[in-house]
Amino acid sequence: MDKPELDAKFSDLYKAHLRDVYSYSYYRVGNHHDAEDLTEQTFLQAYRHFERALGESDGRPLRPWLIRIAHNLAANLYRDRSRKPQTHIEDDSQLRTLHTTEDIVEGRDELARILEGVKELPDDRREALIMRFALGMDNREIARAMGRTDGATKVLIHRAIKQLETIVRTPDPAGT
Repeated sequence: MDKPELDAKFSDLYKAHLRDVYSYSYYRVGNHHDAEDLTEQTFLQAYRHFERALGESDGRPLRPWLIRIAHNLAANLYRDRSRKPQTHIEDDSQLRTLHTTEDIVEGRDELARILEGVKELPDDRREALIMRFALGMDNREIARAMGRTDGATKVLIHRAIKQLETIVRTPDPAGT
């Protein structure tokens, strides 16, 4: 494949998945600046390996491959900063302000409990839920992104949801 054709295909990939990669990065690192940096690094790395990825994909979508790159870069960011990896979803004000219907306002406390509960999940469960519900990825895409089998991914998501339900139902000892 010649360079102009390869660049055009990459441009299409970029346009199609920029929002997904940024959203994943934001949910993973919790702030816009780091998410923008991770998104840029993800696409730079993807560009370097794009021709090979196209050849190996056998026509399968490349979104899981991009999310896997973003996942690895986020893990490296945490490692480099010598911090315990965690997803920061403290800034739920944007999630709240995007919707102003009465139903959403009434569910604000529940949303806060869910967002807090997501932070308590183990990394793999938290990331699977982010991919599933924030990015709308199906189980097969998540499996490819996380390097797991479809069956293991289905079990992981099921357990994550059950654990989150338990966390959200458990009363907060502080009474909030």
